[in-house]
Amino acid sequence: MISDALLALVRCPDCHGVLAGPADGLVCRGCGRAYDGVSPDFLDLRPRLQYAEQTKYLDQSLHVDARHERVSPPLLGSKIRNDMLRAFLAPEPHDLVVDLGCGSGRTLLWNLDWGASLVGVDISPFFSADARRSVDLLIGDLRKLPFASGTFTKGFSLDVLEHLSPEALRGMLAEASRVLAPGGALFIYTHVRKNASIALGLRWINDLARQLDRAGLIDLRQEHLRKSDHLNPLRDIPELEQVAQAAGFRIRRIRYYTPLVGGFVENILMRVAERAMARRATARLQGTVPAADADALGIREARTAAKERIASSPATYGILRALSFAMKLDLLLFGRIRSGPFFALLVKE
Repeated sequence: MISDALLALVRCPDCHGVLAGPADGLVCRGCGRAYDGVSPDFLDLRPRLQYAEQTKYLDQSLHVDARHERVSPPLLGSKIRNDMLRAFLAPEPHDLVVDLGCGSGRTLLWNLDWGASLVGVDISPFFSADARRSVDLLIGDLRKLPFASGTFTKGFSLDVLEHLSPEALRGMLAEASRVLAPGGALFIYTHVRKNASIALGLRWINDLARQLDRAGLIDLRQEHLRKSDHLNPLRDIPELEQVAQAAGFRIRRIRYYTPLVGGFVENILMRVAERAMARRATARLQGTVPAADADALGIREARTAAKERIASSPATYGILRALSFAMKLDLLLFGRIRSGPFFALLVKE
């Protein structure tokens, strides 16, 4: 949505000048740039500068399964990340919070009960229908954010940093630091390249997934596409500390997450179930649509059906909740072992 509060917050990403006018015709009082609204549900405040480095999240092919269109409750890995976000960041009603790289906007929806003012920023417009109705959204580049310095008290960024080059990472963290007030906190979930020896278990799980993919029992095409632009800019935790410090942050708290239980649940069990549902959907579509479209439509239909089943079946939802609880064993058992994936709270000095 585009609230009056959002219109009061935003600034020109090029000069940080005040924007005046209605949502569909904002004009910068500083440089005179005019911004034409493209949607009644979100603002488009990308900078004039078009960076050569862009995420594959902009590609339509990444969204053929329609997973962004409807938001389900946080389950499995999503629940782990959201629970850690709530524990680490813990916003209060007086806070102004920004989601840097909000994707569909689902994390904002899951945390409306904070009572805080929430803003979601992403480089692409693949926002869910629920998010468009319920939270303030805008298209923007994380390297040139359309906000004044010190605007937000807290922020978070989930599954974003691994998509950035070292240069883009430094630019993104510098901008995050700029728009946070002194003492503001930024929660991140990402990973470094250096892993602990226990990650060999996850490598075995991924090898098994590849074998099942070759056998046609699971389908990893969308997963490969989602990870195809992972640049993994951080070598290890000491480098994270250096990069964070250069942007004006210090690490207040960190917890590691090596998903052995989670890897088996999400990469094996869930993939097998998804593949079976997609095959049934594709078989139903045979003869009604061109053969070239049946597979993609089957994947989309299976994803939609899965979300509907979660919403309508207490038994399905209960099973997924139980699996989510089991996945927390990874944090309990391995959360102190310095490994690749991690949750961290950065505080602006």
